[in-house]
Amino acid sequence: MVALAETLKPFAHSRLIDFPGFGSSPLPSTTWGTAEYADSVAAWLKSLRLPPVVWIGHSFGGRVGLQLAARHRELLKGVVLIASAGLPRRRSLLERTKLAARRTAFSVVRAILPANADLSRLRDRVGSPDYRSAGAMRPILNRVIHEDLSDVAKAVRCPTLLLYGENDRETPPEIGQRLRELIPSPRANLVVLENFGHLDILTAGRHQVALRIRTFLESLP
Repeated sequence: MVALAETLKPFAHSRLIDFPGFGSSPLPSTTWGTAEYADSVAAWLKSLRLPPVVWIGHSFGGRVGLQLAARHRELLKGVVLIASAGLPRRRSLLERTKLAARRTAFSVVRAILPANADLSRLRDRVGSPDYRSAGAMRPILNRVIHEDLSDVAKAVRCPTLLLYGENDRETPPEIGQRLRELIPSPRANLVVLENFGHLDILTAGRHQVALRIRTFLESLP
């Protein structure tokens, strides 16, 4: 997000934060979901005594942005969701088969191991890259990825810009299309950027993203 903030600097002031459990911020005391993260952000925004702001979130930050827009409408004048997660993925038959095979393999190996066996290495082998790197955040990750924010999206009323990469395999553009259909605001717009994936949309694609954000900001009252 730093590279995007630098690109936005000529026409927008940005504040970048580490969510609790990310970067330099300490872990939450309990297993938070996206609602708790949104409430934490809302408390921080209120402490700054700012006028309504535009929330820009990528992936997990998009989940939090949806909750923030639904739960704390008075704090936002708009929201930009970049490669946002929040809805269950519609997986292909091949993807579903691979996922089922991993789960079956884990269950079979666990069944033949002693009851007191350490399963951490096994979970690391069969888990997703996010799971393997989550460390102490795994309980939160497990909770968040099973959240379906469909009803939350229906409660969003502020102008919304949805930006997705054409080649994103983690949060494909079809998630953005479904979010666009769920968000009742007539000023919700979906843009799919060609040739970008889940992460490089923020780096190689940051100038295109910044251009869309600038246009979005200029459209706000």
